[in-house]
Amino acid sequence: MNRPLTAHRHRSGVLLTGAICLTLAAGWAVHHGIEAAGYGGDNGSRLAAVWGVTFLLLATQTAMYHLERPRRTTPRARRQLDALHVAVLLPVYNEDPGYLKLGLESMLAQTRRPTSVHVVDDGSTSSDYSSVRAWWTQAARVAGIATTWQRTPNRGKRHAQAAAVHASPDADVYVTVDSDSCLAPNALEEILLPLAKARVQSVAGIVLATNHRANLLTRITDLWFVTGQLTDRSALSATGAVLVNSGPLAAYRAGIIRDNLDSYLNERFLGRPVMFSDDSLLTLYALLRGRTVQQPTAVVFTALPERASHFARMYMRWMRGSTIRSVWRFRYLPLTGWAYWAHLLRWFQVALSTAVLGWLLVVEPALYGRTPPASFLVVPFLIGWAQALRYLSVARSDEHLGGRLVTWLLMPLAVVGSWTVLRFMRWYGMATCARTGWGTRQNGAEVSLTTVAAVQPEAAEVPVAKLLDPDTETTLTLPIPRQRTTAPLHEGRHA
Repeated sequence: MNRPLTAHRHRSGVLLTGAICLTLAAGWAVHHGIEAAGYGGDNGSRLAAVWGVTFLLLATQTAMYHLERPRRTTPRARRQLDALHVAVLLPVYNEDPGYLKLGLESMLAQTRRPTSVHVVDDGSTSSDYSSVRAWWTQAARVAGIATTWQRTPNRGKRHAQAAAVHASPDADVYVTVDSDSCLAPNALEEILLPLAKARVQSVAGIVLATNHRANLLTRITDLWFVTGQLTDRSALSATGAVLVNSGPLAAYRAGIIRDNLDSYLNERFLGRPVMFSDDSLLTLYALLRGRTVQQPTAVVFTALPERASHFARMYMRWMRGSTIRSVWRFRYLPLTGWAYWAHLLRWFQVALSTAVLGWLLVVEPALYGRTPPASFLVVPFLIGWAQALRYLSVARSDEHLGGRLVTWLLMPLAVVGSWTVLRFMRWYGMATCARTGWGTRQNGAEVSLTTVAAVQPEAAEVPVAKLLDPDTETTLTLPIPRQRTTAPLHEGRHA
């Protein structure tokens, strides 16, 4: 049994100061660019006004995401949370057996183990998982975790989740995970804490990459994805209006899923069944009942695409789903809630940034023969580095600060990709949102656990107990969960 992956957040005054300095430097570069380019008259006034609005929005978002705090609770509320039936829904389709077993092992190492785990093999064609199933069934029984393992005809992730829901009618909370999710040892304990507040209906976890060091693509994707969670989603979480939970780890009050199961399974857009964007739909259901938040101390590790073609399929699925979900949000979210206006503001920012980019790179050169000064090019990189300082605040057990710094320095590549390739892919995804099929893993797993990413050679092995399974009279080696504390995965404060 390898030592499990862990991560924790540092709330550092140095990082906050650095973010402020970089943002101010970006503001100076904008001012210098306007002056240096000689934008006079109406053009200069309009451009200055646009940049002023942009930086006001940036400053507002920055203040909001720094207001996010991990939810804590009282001993009495914790006892109430401990009494809940927490059911984990784990759909599997053509997953690599190594990643699947790694995720199941992480369930056994939880400081707050799930009450039940329900695995549904959605008609996989690459493996029958017989050895993983036999091992897990025994291990779960010995660990006191109720479990089911079904194999169903291939109908998609939502139907697999529904089968797991039907197998757990007594659950109070459903935790959704992916088949490659590897939970940090206290992930379940932490993600339940916000549910101590009755108004909170769903909780998002923080997703890190298991294979972030595989190649340049995974490093940049991890940087981009983690930074987005700790800026955009953290800002929304501070107001209780998270718009999208991540599939690798999210918690919902059971009624959210049970009461909307028919709608969830039969969503249609332009007359076609929707096979993706399931997490954002569940989050929308939760938003219609109350608050949706992120718990920045509930961490899960997942496998990112290691090939450009795999990433492109994933991103196109996200963009098509985002377009469909935007239609539903504008239609169903109440105007009295912050979520509606946050969603509208997001689209305004997309339109504004696109208009500014088009004006500077197309209109100005074509009509006035002016090209933006080089100082303008510095602005996105400074802002990107400032926001990505949040990435540096995440300390992983399998990587030193130097490795995170190397990844942080790659932010210009992420910015260029976001402003070029990903922007065009977003437009294409919007234009082709009627293509609602899933489109991945048709020929087996696209990422394999060839080396166990959770191994830390320099660390001691996790404590284990050798227990006798009374049914089979075989000895199983199970991890011993670490001692629970009031804040097992904390945000340390450093000067």
